[in-house]
Amino acid sequence: MAVSNPIDRTSGGTTTSAAARRRGVDALLRRSPLQPLFRVRAARRLAVLAYHGVDDPASFAAQMERLASTAHPVTLGQVERALAERRPLPPRSVLVTFDDGDRTVLTDGLPVLTRLGIPAVAYVIAQLIDGDQPFWWSEAAYLATRGGTARGLPDADPGAVVARMKRLPDADRRRALEELRATADRPAPRRPQLTGADLTALRESGVEIGNHSLSHPCLDRCDDPTVRTEVLGAHRLLTDRLGEPPTSFAYPNGNVDRRAEQVLLELGYTTGFLFDHRHDALRPANPLRISRLRVNSTTGRDRFDTILSGLHPAVHRLRGGR
Repeated sequence: MAVSNPIDRTSGGTTTSAAARRRGVDALLRRSPLQPLFRVRAARRLAVLAYHGVDDPASFAAQMERLASTAHPVTLGQVERALAERRPLPPRSVLVTFDDGDRTVLTDGLPVLTRLGIPAVAYVIAQLIDGDQPFWWSEAAYLATRGGTARGLPDADPGAVVARMKRLPDADRRRALEELRATADRPAPRRPQLTGADLTALRESGVEIGNHSLSHPCLDRCDDPTVRTEVLGAHRLLTDRLGEPPTSFAYPNGNVDRRAEQVLLELGYTTGFLFDHRHDALRPANPLRISRLRVNSTTGRDRFDTILSGLHPAVHRLRGGR
């Protein structure tokens, strides 16, 4: 998981009027005379859509129908071959990806993908398979609402707590989570995760399975042994579950790390994905740092179109986004 899309999803303190203003800006961007120009440029690049869960099945279906009619959905294998053979993908190529392994990808996303014949990749947190442990950031946010406190964390809204935890050295993040558990007035509710059988069902329906680390720390905040354990441990577990090794990795929170890249190279990985809200020119020299576009199932039609065209990412960068 990366931080909930800061350019799309509203937080608890956001007013209705602010959300309405954003929708108005999205509509203006979509009607901008720059939109066709950006669309032409984007047609020559790969658009990798980075989702998490499917919170709004109807909106997600509309997005996928839009892709099916206006773009060229491709498989992970096609991307890997294009890199290996140094040849371009078809114009308007789009790869659909999901981070974390939320069960809604199976329950709400897969029926839409299957109906429309759109391939995808699910990057799963290997340690959570067959369990009911909540994602650590969801647990931390919940515990903060239940009075949980920890050294070094702000006494603020849950989003600020999680954001701060992601910036801590990983050992401190783990310690803070234990302190939140010890001080909250009740534990976070359990959350059923994908099972081994679910992974098989996804693969048989055209959704490839990728490595998203063992427990989803920010790898650039980890020490050397932890980086290796997070990548290699997940690789071994997924190899055992899938019957073959995964070849693709998505950096947790989008935080790229050279030490992790070295482990991925040793293991024979062919692609690695960021969370930087950009299209990618698909350069073979850097296959472990492929850009992705941030999108949610709740993203509106206007913003979805400007994300695909590249106009929204360009405006986001001009405003200082990352």
